[in-house]
Amino acid sequence: MDELVLDDYLTRIGLTSIPTPDPEGLAMMQRAHRQTIGFENLDVMLGRGIRIDPPSLRAKLIEGPRRGGYCFEHNTLFGAMLAKIALENRPLLGRVWLGMEWPGDALTMPPLTHTLRLVTIAGAPWIADAGFGGSYVPPMPLVDGAEASTPDGADHRLRHIGGSGEATGEWLLERAGPASATDGRAQGHGAFQAQYSFGLGKVAPVDLELSNHWTSTRPGTRFTTACLASIVLADGFASLNGPRLSIHAGGISDVRDIADTRAWREVLADVFRVELTLDEVEMLGVFQRDQEDN
Repeated sequence: MDELVLDDYLTRIGLTSIPTPDPEGLAMMQRAHRQTIGFENLDVMLGRGIRIDPPSLRAKLIEGPRRGGYCFEHNTLFGAMLAKIALENRPLLGRVWLGMEWPGDALTMPPLTHTLRLVTIAGAPWIADAGFGGSYVPPMPLVDGAEASTPDGADHRLRHIGGSGEATGEWLLERAGPASATDGRAQGHGAFQAQYSFGLGKVAPVDLELSNHWTSTRPGTRFTTACLASIVLADGFASLNGPRLSIHAGGISDVRDIADTRAWREVLADVFRVELTLDEVEMLGVFQRDQEDN
């Protein structure tokens, strides 16, 4: 990806200057990304393949009609742009525990369906995540017990939980805060709950391709059975699951069902910054799926 794409990316996320290669610059760039490029799985539901090569990411997330994507798209693009501002980084793979019992067992362990970035700042490791659709995850130093708070009212904590090669991972990210500032999988909690775990092992491009393929094609999973979207708000979080819209802002939560296809398309564009044609929205069959589920 050349410098022109970096310029276009910064314009896309609303930044007028290149962020500094430090914790403040990382946080600024990640938050701008999450507030402007929506999280969504709608190409999966439309039967389209999810590609994470640079030309495809540029075409979908930067150019053309406003679109979003899920973690493999977001964080692959984000990692490439971090490298352009002199922040060395590489991908990691993780298991999402949001809404599940931790630690579970081998039969109930979630698969490696999440990717994030390990970023080096002044020689120290940090995690950054521009593609977790379940809630907002802030950049954090990779230190056992490190904590951070976010404007949606949540607290986050990192715990070192195991050695290299452990199936559950070496690190666990925990969250405590309002369930309404998530995509609905979390329970209301004041105490820390598991959000996702991850290891620090090297991840090859083919590993990302494999996990991306499983996530976008496995029958009966969250990403292949429901139309999903989310986005970070200035002081909260919004999510869409089928016709159900949830908005948490300024400490106040509102949940409602969208009435019809045209209204759903407008909400998708106005709230989640994702633009689909009316024909594409009708192809999704959001309201037919909702009737079948009920």
